[in-house]
Amino acid sequence: MLGGLGNLAGMMKQAKEMQSRMKETQEALANSRYEADSGAGAVTATVSGKLELVGLKISPETVAGGDIEMLEDLVKSAVCAAQRKAADGAKAEMQKMTGGMNIPGLDGFLGGGE
Repeated sequence: MLGGLGNLAGMMKQAKEMQSRMKETQEALANSRYEADSGAGAVTATVSGKLELVGLKISPETVAGGDIEMLEDLVKSAVCAAQRKAADGAKAEMQKMTGGMNIPGLDGFLGGGE
């Protein structure tokens, strides 16, 4: 019977360590920046590891053309590409942390803890 309690204590310790590593990883991701551009650099978007848009640059030449619809498409494209990079980066960090195991409930990792 005591062996079972020892295993439980060990599992609780491991869970606490993983929770601590997860919090550190979330903080590191929040401070990470991912950049992507569209239109050969006409628009550049920067997002955080939490998929939040933190920067947007539009080249003066792009605005001078006056094509608002094209500009809107370039902005959407750059933001989506940067968000994909950030999501891929977060997924890679999670795989490193969990040793590649698929742990249910970690899908909402990016927005968790707040």
